[in-house]
Amino acid sequence: MKPAPHRDISFTPPMECLPVANLPDGPGWVYELKLDGYRGQAFRDQRGVHLLSRRGKDFSRRFSGVFSSLEDSIPLGTSIDGELVAFDGTGQLSFNALQNADADTNVVFFAFDILMHNWQDTKYLSLKERKTLLSNAIRPSDRVQVSEHFAGPMGKFVAAVREMGGEGVVAKRLKSHYEPGRRSGAWSKKRINIGQEFVIGGFTPGSNGVDALVVGFYEGRSLLYAARVRSGLVPATRRDLYARLKSRVIPDCPFRNLPEAKSGRWGQGLTAAKMKQCIWVRPELVANFEFLEWTDSNHVRHIKFVALRDDKDPRQVVRE
Repeated sequence: MKPAPHRDISFTPPMECLPVANLPDGPGWVYELKLDGYRGQAFRDQRGVHLLSRRGKDFSRRFSGVFSSLEDSIPLGTSIDGELVAFDGTGQLSFNALQNADADTNVVFFAFDILMHNWQDTKYLSLKERKTLLSNAIRPSDRVQVSEHFAGPMGKFVAAVREMGGEGVVAKRLKSHYEPGRRSGAWSKKRINIGQEFVIGGFTPGSNGVDALVVGFYEGRSLLYAARVRSGLVPATRRDLYARLKSRVIPDCPFRNLPEAKSGRWGQGLTAAKMKQCIWVRPELVANFEFLEWTDSNHVRHIKFVALRDDKDPRQVVRE
């Protein structure tokens, strides 16, 4: 096969992971540590090096250290899928460090797939073939690394991730092709710790602008209410959230499953009376939350705000 003619490389919508209750097991699967960072896409064409977010936004200035390293790490005519993560002063992965990264923050791009190699489209190849190409194409550096994968057994790997306090596990089928923008199940994920992203669909006002957030997740095209959140909202965070939310105010509730008939055992139910306290917003902002557990009514208990996620498409936020 002749190499494709040299041309500009364009952004590819990333393949998505399907949240599952039970990870697939067997010789046809490999497992990776679920990284708590920003999805990134790096490529190098005749225009130079490019570092983009999961939604195609330019990351070159925000993560200039990684951007500078890419020219030496990926060859011309190559496009890479991966994750940007940050390490705190103790060497631990830290999403907060990533969100507030400056020139001195230790940010690393972990590459886990290759979409183009030597100007050839590689998405139609099997994951097994792509992993081999990736390991041969990348020249590792302090800022650019190849994400490791393991052949199992799955249970042993999950146990190791749980022991180290990892966020979760991703399972990938070795025979699968790269499916841009799809969540087919060829890539599956399971959280080990309890937490996930939710979409902000409203808030109740307070002295610093926001007293509590009203959050939920998508089921098909419908936004479903999951919880009201006060924990984790310090005064500065409340003011910042209000500054972002006030321009998104709308007259109608965006949650399909509201109002609810009762408050419920844990008081998370949002009745018509409680809804009168709420200000609704366009469901455009996504944030990370930690919580104790899901209830039978699709609510979450003891939920805590962690940080906003400006790299996530709200429509992709589902129950994990």
